Amino acid sequence: MYDVYRNGTRDLLVLQLGSPIPAAYSGNRWRKSRRRILKVSDEIKSAVQRRGYYVRSLRSPKDRMIEGE
Repeated sequence: MYDVYRNGTRDLLVLQLGSPIPAAYSGNRWRKSRRRILKVSDEIKSAVQRRGYYVRSLRSPKDRMIEGE
């Protein structure tokens, strides 16, 4: 099972159940999803096994273009 966290900048953090938030991301304010995820994609599963976590931005490319101007 996996725990899913989100922060105010629409980033997604996936950890194995019960794992602490990595030090590199502990400065951000993460909100834990109320549900536990039973099944994730192979990409996320391999990243969690390799590094202990998976991080991805949920912002759309359109949002990124507006911020870059």
